[in-house]
Amino acid sequence: MTGKAVALVVAVAVALAACGAEEARQAPLAPATPGLLTRSDFADLPGWGGDSAAEAIRPFLATCAGLARLPHDRAVGPDGAGGTVADWLGPCRAAIEIAGGDDPAATRFFEDWFRPYAVGGGAAGEAVGLFTGYYEPELRGARRPDGTHAVPLYRRPADLVTADPGEFGVARDGAGLTGRVVDGRLRPYPTRAEIDGGALAGRGLELLWIDDPIDVFFLHIQGSGRVRLADGGVVRVGYAASNGRPFVGIARLLIDSGAIPRDGASMQSVRDWLRAHPDRAPEMMQANPRYIFFREFDGDGPIGAAGVVLTPLRSLAVDPAFMPLGAPLWLDTVWPPGGPDAGKPLRRLMIAQDTGGAIKGAVRGDVFWGTGEAALARAGGMKQTGRYFLLLPRAVAERRDAAS
Repeated sequence: MTGKAVALVVAVAVALAACGAEEARQAPLAPATPGLLTRSDFADLPGWGGDSAAEAIRPFLATCAGLARLPHDRAVGPDGAGGTVADWLGPCRAAIEIAGGDDPAATRFFEDWFRPYAVGGGAAGEAVGLFTGYYEPELRGARRPDGTHAVPLYRRPADLVTADPGEFGVARDGAGLTGRVVDGRLRPYPTRAEIDGGALAGRGLELLWIDDPIDVFFLHIQGSGRVRLADGGVVRVGYAASNGRPFVGIARLLIDSGAIPRDGASMQSVRDWLRAHPDRAPEMMQANPRYIFFREFDGDGPIGAAGVVLTPLRSLAVDPAFMPLGAPLWLDTVWPPGGPDAGKPLRRLMIAQDTGGAIKGAVRGDVFWGTGEAALARAGGMKQTGRYFLLLPRAVAERRDAAS
C-alpha cells in the first residue's frame, strides 16, 4: 500500500476503535420504495469476479471513516434503506483486514459481508437507466483580478439560507428551499444572469479570479476543480452551496434549436459551440439559472457529497433520494466513445460518493473520470444506458428478507 492508503486504513481503524465494543440497538428497517429493490445473488451480477475488486476497498474505507464518526443508530440512506451505521461497522472492520490485498480476497470480502439487490425505477420498476460522466476541470486563475483574470469565483454569501420544509410538516422531494430573507420573508436568491450582472459585486465574496467565463461555467456544472494560479501555485476548489435555482442543461437547448446535432451532443461539443459564438454564449449560459458558490480546500482530489475524496472510475454520483451515500454498487453499462474500449462492457464496483443537480431517479448515475482534458474526453461523451445493483450489509439484507 502507498503511504496515503496506509494512513487511511489507520484513520479508519482508530475511528472504529473509538466506537467501542457495544453495538447500537438495531432499528426496524424502513420499507423501501415499492418495487425499488429486488433480492439477487452475486451470480446474477453480469461480469462479477472480472473486476479488480481490490481497487474498491480504499474508496469504501473512505466511506467507513465518515460513518465511524456518526451515532450507531443513525439511519443510512433514504428512510433507512441502508439500515443504520451499526450495520456497517462489521464490514468496515473486515475491510481494514484485507486492505492492500489481492482481488480474490476483495471479491470474497464483498460476497461475505454484502448481499446484492437489483435496482429498479419508475412505476413498473424498470431496471435500465442513464449513466453519464463527469470530471474535475483545470482552470487558470489568480488571487486578484487583472487584465487576464476577470471572472470571479464566489464564496458562499452570508445571507444565503436553506430551509427544510420537512421541519415545518410540509411534504418535500428531498431538496430544501434556498434563498435569502427580505423584509422578513424567504425570497429566491438571484439567478445566474443577475449574479453575472453584478448582484453580488462589491461584497468581498470573490474567492479567485479566472481567465475564461466558459471554463467557469463548466466548473459550476462539475462542482469542483483545480485552479493553476498565475504565480505558479495550484489550489482546489469545491462546492460550497448553490443559489437554489433549478438546473437547466443547455445541451438540450442547443439541440432543440438545431445548433448542435442530437447524436453529436457532448460536453466538448457544447464547449466548442460556446467558444465559436462569443456573442451568444453569455445568454446561452445564463439560460441555466443555477449558480454555484465555492470553497478552497486541501486534498488529493475533489470532495464528493459524501465528504470524501473521489476516486476515478470508482466514485459514482447518485440520487440520494433513492440510494444510500457510501454504499457499494455493481455497475453494468458500456464504455463511452473516444477510446479503445468504446462500446465494450463497463462492469465494476463503484461507491456512491457524490450527488448532482441533474442526477435524478432510482437508476441514474454519473461516473467520475478524473482530472483534466483526458478525463473530459471520456466523461464528456458518456451517455450510456445501463443498470446497477445495490450491495447492502448482510445484517440489513437479513432483516429485509425476513420482513418480505
